[in-house]
Amino acid sequence: MIGWIYRLASWTAIAGGVVLLVLTLMVVASVAGRALIGLGLGPVPGDFELVEVGVGVAVFFFLPLCYLRGGHATVDLLYMHMPKWAQRSVVIVSDLLMLAIWLVLTWKLWDGMLEKKEYLETTFILQMPIWWAYALCMVGAVIGCLCYAAKTLVQLGLASEPKGWDSESQVAH
Repeated sequence: MIGWIYRLASWTAIAGGVVLLVLTLMVVASVAGRALIGLGLGPVPGDFELVEVGVGVAVFFFLPLCYLRGGHATVDLLYMHMPKWAQRSVVIVSDLLMLAIWLVLTWKLWDGMLEKKEYLETTFILQMPIWWAYALCMVGAVIGCLCYAAKTLVQLGLASEPKGWDSESQVAH
């Protein structure tokens, strides 16, 4: 089960990269279209709306793998001088706190999505329902919750990381 969650986070991060690649190509096309208005071209309608939604989705898709790889910023000022048992305690407590924060974030994202859907809110130019963006971000948020829970189980010794997971190069906190 833990291996499945780790693979899911990897695939989601790849999907986030594809989203950013598509957004980049769209922005290039939009800017080129603006520059070539004299030739009958123009900007991509609603390009900034698509960038707003796409970047939000990509961030939610990247964060779970970033956490599993130990890619978040840390402050080692005191941590590196602590004994190993204290370092392990800090990691476990911080992971549990972050799991709680992700659960609240996911819950509030769910509430926001239902509210946007209920009031039929749409974007200004494309008239795209805003709840679609919330729903896509919910995918990343739920995967984030699963990753925090899985990594916490690994930290507590109740599970192990999947085979082939390069934990030696991972930062422990």
